[in-house]
Amino acid sequence: MNNVMKKQSPKLLSSVKNALRVLNSFSLDQPEVTVGELSVQLGLAKSTVSRLLTTLASEGFVIKDTDTRKYRLGISILALSGIISSNFEINKEAAPVVKKLVNDLGETAHLTILDGTDTIYIHKEECTHAVRILTYLGKRNPAYCTSSGKVLLAYSEQKVVDDVIAGGFEPFTKNTITSANKLLSELRKIREKGFAFSKNEILEGVTSIAAPIYDYTGKVLAAITVVGPVQRITDNKIPVFAKKVIDASKEASERLGYLER
Repeated sequence: MNNVMKKQSPKLLSSVKNALRVLNSFSLDQPEVTVGELSVQLGLAKSTVSRLLTTLASEGFVIKDTDTRKYRLGISILALSGIISSNFEINKEAAPVVKKLVNDLGETAHLTILDGTDTIYIHKEECTHAVRILTYLGKRNPAYCTSSGKVLLAYSEQKVVDDVIAGGFEPFTKNTITSANKLLSELRKIREKGFAFSKNEILEGVTSIAAPIYDYTGKVLAAITVVGPVQRITDNKIPVFAKKVIDASKEASERLGYLER
């Protein structure tokens, strides 16, 4: 019996992996998808994709629109994301700080972590302005061209920075960092100032300011960020915004048990 289980194990793991690939295919840019589209994107047979989607639908992870025959994420995903969010210690402790920051500055704020060479939003507090920056929980961005990413890289191990450099620099705008020397110089400045600033680096017309959040061991585990259009976060406002963000990051760090030395 053990031999049979060992032989089946790789196949079972492959099925699980493919199911996860299916779920990871959904995004804000692609909220709905057909079996045929997923088959091409994932390089899997239509019959395989169809079976995977049918199984995921039976557990509520995807929903099929009977008219368009397209699939979208189901309520089970939302339930799981809620559990994850509510159990993140940093979310519990820092969420009130983020909300206060939004009330003070009137711009959207996020909590961001580093995953590999990308940043991921794990918490968001929306501003009340009619014109807002489109972001969402779980959104990934390259670390080298966002304020939160640069903050997290500035306090990361050298290997993480080396991995970012090895992955290359995609020029999203004319202001995007595209060289290792410029990135390393920027990270040194961030460590000196205690915050990072990004203007028109990943998206034209967007400014963001971020500062590090420490845990009780003194390790930087996240960044707190304020983001808004350049018309509202003007150059003369950056010092004021930076101080508010730094103060918020210190408060969040203290709530996580960090004692500044």
